[in-house]
Amino acid sequence: MNWSEIVFGVALGLSLAAPPGPVNSLMAAESLRSKIHGTSVGLGAMTADLIFLIITYIFGEFLPMKIRYIFYIIGGAFMIWLAFDVLKSKLSSRDRKANYIVGLTMGLTNPFQITWWITSGLFMIQEFGLLIVPGFFGGIIIWITLFPFIVNRYGKGLSNIIRVISFIILIAFGIYILLKGFFLISHL
Repeated sequence: MNWSEIVFGVALGLSLAAPPGPVNSLMAAESLRSKIHGTSVGLGAMTADLIFLIITYIFGEFLPMKIRYIFYIIGGAFMIWLAFDVLKSKLSSRDRKANYIVGLTMGLTNPFQITWWITSGLFMIQEFGLLIVPGFFGGIIIWITLFPFIVNRYGKGLSNIIRVISFIILIAFGIYILLKGFFLISHL
């Protein structure tokens, strides 16, 4: 393993973990409670990435489209439920273990995460093999520890704004993904 593979792996890990989306919205909302609550959501989503890495490495190009579209519907419905969960409470009452499970479930049903693995993840594995994996997960770990720290440290005064923005992002992604899943399945 050389430095370029590590740096490229970190960049790819950040490309999956850092963009605004449902996982980061939930991480932000939970980070207002504590850094560890936000990080536990990220660890769950990272575990989903590990599962997708294994599936992509073994089965990659053989995943049927119908299964992908079913994940769209499940993921969209789950994100809509989470959006209202984030909005209705000032701070969630979930413990760290429950946040981990929510992050894992969200990661496993998130069509964007699935699509990333089918496209960029497949490319990453085919181009670099498994040597890029340490850098890739290093990038994700950087994000899921740094982002909750920043939100917890500087965002507490903005908790209502973060909660509303998290709700808007989750509901928008959820509705879009749910409708897209139904549309794609109906056109098979």
